[in-house]
Amino acid sequence: MNSEFIKRNLSTSAIWLFIVVELIFFSVAGQYLSLTDVAFMDGGNMLLLLKQSAPIGIIAVGMTIVMVNGNIDLSVGAIFAMAGIILLDSLSWSIFSGIGDWVIVVSVLLALTTGVLLGALNGLIVWKTGVDAFIVTLGSMLGYRGLVFMFNGENPTSNLNWTLVDLAEARFLGVHTATWVFGLTVLIVWLITRYTVHGRNAYAIGDNRNAAVNAGIRVGPHMLINFALIGFLAALSAVVFYAGSGSVNPNDGMLYELWVITAVVLGGTKLAGGSGSIIGTLGGVIAIQLLRTGLGYIGADTSTVNLVLGLILIVVLFIDRQLNVKGAQELKV
Repeated sequence: MNSEFIKRNLSTSAIWLFIVVELIFFSVAGQYLSLTDVAFMDGGNMLLLLKQSAPIGIIAVGMTIVMVNGNIDLSVGAIFAMAGIILLDSLSWSIFSGIGDWVIVVSVLLALTTGVLLGALNGLIVWKTGVDAFIVTLGSMLGYRGLVFMFNGENPTSNLNWTLVDLAEARFLGVHTATWVFGLTVLIVWLITRYTVHGRNAYAIGDNRNAAVNAGIRVGPHMLINFALIGFLAALSAVVFYAGSGSVNPNDGMLYELWVITAVVLGGTKLAGGSGSIIGTLGGVIAIQLLRTGLGYIGADTSTVNLVLGLILIVVLFIDRQLNVKGAQELKV
């Protein structure tokens, strides 16, 4: 059996095993340390956890295919905030004053288009300049965040549309709208990576870009599509989140890129590219949200949560590094 296949499935299985350990630990610890009588694995708690996972999770799905491709995007938090501002602000634009609730559809499309354009700009620069995606998106992270502050200064952008709120807070079969959107995103992108030429090319390019070029794969346009996709998903995440909250702070989305990358790496995707899975990322997102919720459940403060997640990320990156070194040594033999 292919050794790469075994390693990929082991890494995916490991994250789900970690989730089981988390559930057991917080369920037991909660009996002694929790400040509430509600059980940690209460059905309502689990549904809420999935809903809270959606904003980070939707972006993490896009980050997976970008990282598998051998790139990274540090601007997703700023795109998230910019799309949220466009969504809420355009609800009250006078040009749309006569279309009633159809303004919601228009505003959502404008927000999603904003995400696609900003993401595609990143991809275009990476493609045409040859500059590393880390550097390009670090610059765009600062630039896009500057656009966010230019739009409304230090003030939040607020616009509470109750029809939009009702859609955001609705439940189908007991499951929140945000969870359904997250689930559909996972399914669609998984199908793309598994059953399309574009998805297979993402792995080929990330594994060996020179070989991919020699095989006739158009690397530049391919990367452009992936960056446009993650921009779209960052904007979709903003739509899901701000539809219910109705207010965007200019600092919203800061550090989202780190949460997202942590979830993707925790799910088994290699920083070097060429290996990773959407299902593993789903596990990484749930594991992080379980950790945040569980530590809060037993009384830990935010600084403790960040410390624990930081330590876990360091351990995972160390393991990723060791596996890459071992793989490189095997190739030399």
